[in-house]
Amino acid sequence: MLQHIRIKNLALLEEVTLEFESGFTSVTGETGAGKSVLLGALGLLSGARTDKGMIRQGQDLLEVEAALYFAESQMIDRLLDNAGLPACEDGVLLLQRSVHRTKIPRIQINGQMATLAQLQALGESWIDFHGPGEPQKLFQEKRQLEMLDTYAGNTTAGLRFAEQYADWRSALREIEALETGERLDADELEFVRQQIKRIDAVEVSEESIEELERDYTRMSSAQELVGLANACAEGLIGEQSINDQLGAVLLRLEELVELDEGSQPLLERARSLQLELQDLGEEVGHLADDYDFDSEAIEAATERMSLWQELRRKYGGSVAAVLSKREELAQKIAIQGDLDGVLNQKRKAAAALEAELRKQALKLTTARKKAAKTLAQKAADLLQALGFKKARLEIQLIADSKLHEHGDSHCRFLFAPNAGQDLQPLNKIASSGETARVMLALKTVLAEADATPLLVFDEVDANVGGEVGRAVGAELARLAKKHQVLCVTHLPQVASLAHNHYVVTKSQDENSTAVTIAPLGDSREARLEELARMLGDRKSASARAHAEELLG
Repeated sequence: MLQHIRIKNLALLEEVTLEFESGFTSVTGETGAGKSVLLGALGLLSGARTDKGMIRQGQDLLEVEAALYFAESQMIDRLLDNAGLPACEDGVLLLQRSVHRTKIPRIQINGQMATLAQLQALGESWIDFHGPGEPQKLFQEKRQLEMLDTYAGNTTAGLRFAEQYADWRSALREIEALETGERLDADELEFVRQQIKRIDAVEVSEESIEELERDYTRMSSAQELVGLANACAEGLIGEQSINDQLGAVLLRLEELVELDEGSQPLLERARSLQLELQDLGEEVGHLADDYDFDSEAIEAATERMSLWQELRRKYGGSVAAVLSKREELAQKIAIQGDLDGVLNQKRKAAAALEAELRKQALKLTTARKKAAKTLAQKAADLLQALGFKKARLEIQLIADSKLHEHGDSHCRFLFAPNAGQDLQPLNKIASSGETARVMLALKTVLAEADATPLLVFDEVDANVGGEVGRAVGAELARLAKKHQVLCVTHLPQVASLAHNHYVVTKSQDENSTAVTIAPLGDSREARLEELARMLGDRKSASARAHAEELLG
């Protein structure tokens, strides 16, 4: 669950630090007060894309950071480990994101630098947003199938099926390519064999190519290397060299020792230095002999290097690319040698894949059939509490003639909001308010199978009011028994049922505008005042009485 968040210089908000509790939290405020600032901060922490226009005017840096606690953090830790990020300490996940006007943005996860993609992948596991546009997803049959599969427990099996389906389609494409491709004639086969021989002649491997490039560089500079080695040896031990100069110094040191025996250690060190200097000069001189390469060796290395550079340009620029090309050419020869046999083998493998896919698709469809009835019935029951006294909801499962990435079936959500109406697809009949309530009903039921700890609702109660608004609040409170729920709302009926309540206010003067977010805490008086404001007038006795009634 979200425990702590700090927001600085986001939109109109200067800085705020908020502590969150479990259960149902409502966020209220005047229209246009800036309630979306909190949602924007959560969006940034879950990996939403941003731009520098979100930085508070007159400031250079926007910062958002949060601490989340997981009683069971194994799943989060597994995601972190796969991304090469530090695990949670005592179940606490630390997120930090900053956006600067002139510098690159920065993301940190548990104190380590991270990428936006890593933040997005992590966000999918801890937060789920339901905003004004969310109900529109109900119009997409793909989304409807995702909801059904979530409730049916098909998520993991569905991902595995999609991977196997991709393998099967790839196998079918290979077969088609072999069937429609032209056979190579004798000249073409010989050309392919020659290409393989050329690759083999270079003896391509990471180690051999590294050695070849090193030797070729030395051979190419052999004359220069010999000259440098001889010059160094001459400077060290030749005539008028450092060694000669050191010899003259040794004579002076011997005279010094005759006058002062305490200087004997200095003389010994100088003699050792002369020996080391002589040895170093001789070794450098031997290098000149090493650089005197045989002309045949130079020719062989030059020829091999030339061939390697040609292969590298032709096949991709790296040892791995050239070896991959050799494997491809070798496979082409092998296939041409027994094309019918290879095709038969690949067809058998593809048929076995298809048979396994059909078994898995049947399991997916069977689970969907069972779940469709239960999900539709539970959602329909909830819809009655949400103001649809005679509504019907049905999830129609449709068999497909061909396999696809989701199995061999898909579904369609049908809805009739009133008695006497025929069931029709949601997008044909549902208004925005109706769709929002259908989505809420489905989400409430799906929460039983959804492990996402934080659910965020942005005005899910739009276009409803009165008793229906109260019912919406009750369902959000029920969701909060298994999830941490955060809801931005304009309805006092919803806000009154929250366990925690935050108020967003906006203040303005002639020169600036600022937004603040503050918790009402345990103050019943502060909550009554805010609910009365939402009801129309915080100073009105009737509004106050109604607020008292709502708080119960």
